[in-house]
Amino acid sequence: MNYPESNNDSTNYGSTRNHSGHEYSVRQAYKDGGIKAGAVRAVRLAYGIISRRKAAEEGVARLARVLSALDLTALGVGSTLGVGVYVLAGDVAKNYAGPAVILSFLLAAVASVFAGLCYAEFGARVPKAGSAYVYSYVCVGEFIAFIIGWNLILEYIIGAASVVKALSEYLDSLLDKAMSTSLEAAMPLNTPHLARYPDLFAFAVIMVFSVALALGVKESTKFNNLCTGVNLCVVLFVIISGSFKADTKNWRIPASEVPKSQKKDFGSGGFAPYGLAGIIKGAAVCFYGFIGFDCVATAGEEARRPQKSIPFAVVASLLVVFLAYCGVSSVLTLMLPYYMQDEKAPFPFVYDQLGWSWAKYAVSVGAICALCSSLLGAVFPLPRIIYAMASDGLLFRFLGAVSERFQTPLAGTLLAGLLTGTLAMIFELEQLIHMMSIGTLLAYSMVASCVLLLRYEMGGASTRGAEPLRWSTRAALRQLRNADAHATPTRLSAALVAILVALYGVWCFVLMVSVNQHGDAILAGEPLAVAICCSGAALVLATLWALSRQPVSEKKLAFSVPLVPWLPGLSILINVYLMLNLDYMTWLRFGVWIAAGRYPLASSLRLLAPLSSLLSVPDFRTDE
Repeated sequence: MNYPESNNDSTNYGSTRNHSGHEYSVRQAYKDGGIKAGAVRAVRLAYGIISRRKAAEEGVARLARVLSALDLTALGVGSTLGVGVYVLAGDVAKNYAGPAVILSFLLAAVASVFAGLCYAEFGARVPKAGSAYVYSYVCVGEFIAFIIGWNLILEYIIGAASVVKALSEYLDSLLDKAMSTSLEAAMPLNTPHLARYPDLFAFAVIMVFSVALALGVKESTKFNNLCTGVNLCVVLFVIISGSFKADTKNWRIPASEVPKSQKKDFGSGGFAPYGLAGIIKGAAVCFYGFIGFDCVATAGEEARRPQKSIPFAVVASLLVVFLAYCGVSSVLTLMLPYYMQDEKAPFPFVYDQLGWSWAKYAVSVGAICALCSSLLGAVFPLPRIIYAMASDGLLFRFLGAVSERFQTPLAGTLLAGLLTGTLAMIFELEQLIHMMSIGTLLAYSMVASCVLLLRYEMGGASTRGAEPLRWSTRAALRQLRNADAHATPTRLSAALVAILVALYGVWCFVLMVSVNQHGDAILAGEPLAVAICCSGAALVLATLWALSRQPVSEKKLAFSVPLVPWLPGLSILINVYLMLNLDYMTWLRFGVWIAAGRYPLASSLRLLAPLSSLLSVPDFRTDE
């Protein structure tokens, strides 16, 4: 692994030499200053080890560069536009937003574009396999990178297992429960917390997809392009066929015609029956319908021109997905009143109401193709994350071995498929699906933070080494507004940006907790709740303003996020809000996964070697 000085200032953190010019070890620090000095020296060296960073340059790709911009776009669309396009619109329209579900999808799309632009910049900056893991390794350091990578592994494992489980159950329902009945009768699993029977079909499908990916990426993407094309054709069929039965009266239903019930409140009718609050809540649900585009960023080493094709594919896939969701939700709410929608299968229900039973089969074909492309989108990134982490020594090295014949991470792909297939075969995964959300949102937030940090970092190693950090309260206050009008980043401005980004995360948490816990009181105008919300908002805006005053790096990129720091800052704010809306059991499982991960065996051995020699670790720089 490469740890250049320009990207690894933290590696040498706290390194000094004593006056005689000898290397200053923990033992020497203990002799000179006692236990406190030795402990400080040990902590600084340990911090340097876990915060060391990778180089941001492209380097030599070990995987075959065979994917075009069209392949990457189809991969992003297929992974994102899953079976939810046939389900999500009905659920959000009936329970959250009514016909204003279109605005919910628009808000969710805008929020996703903010995250997508951040991924696009890093795809141009670091065209490597590994997505948010590599991005955080380049910018933040090894420990945070491992946390992100470990969570991405969890996200893609559960994502692939849940998609293949949904595919199995969908086909089983089309076959009138023939598969489940036969398997449960032949091999019942009478064990708590496990499935009723081993889903051999789900296991077989995962292994087929894994073997196909291991034998060649280009061939697999051709199948994905076919499934995505069929899915988009079915979406167009739904939009066109639904437009013949569209009635704008369903967007103008008077409150007197809305059914009243003690069990369910369907709002006040009209275009937005649940008001602005319902549109925002619906947007939070719709946001998860756009998750999946980040798999494009994992193909950085397999794209032909990654600096251009990855940003294009990320933005294009999000645009296509938004248009599909917008068109589907429009015709759905125009064909049938929002309160009559079926949450589980809205389109088969609508076609039954219209007497078009034959149209249900077209939707079934689209749903199967959507599940296949979503499955490939979930299986594709997993071995690439494992490959990137294994190549860096954070997982077992053999998982990063690349086949000379197929130019794919063969062992990592097959092992990932085996693990995912086993989970899909024996577990009921409903309770774990939310774990995908927390891992994805955390990765989105980290990528946006990395964009902020790298945009304001110093340029070269020579500049960084020549300029010492002169920190004082007065200098920091002057730098907050860039009173000296620095045109390029300095040691002080880069350090101040790191502090401001960390504080911004805290302020986002404070603001979103107040909104989440006291939203009704804020809307009602209660003074205390409004004061807390306004204070949090003022801190958020002040921090972003201070960031906007800092000098920007002169490094030229093929693609850059516009309106920095405002767009990445807004992306972080939205992600924090969505994470706070997850239930406590999700956070508990997340904590268990992190505790179980810590550093796996390979990484532990890698860290133990330098840590065990802290008493005589050599220093790497002389007194300035």
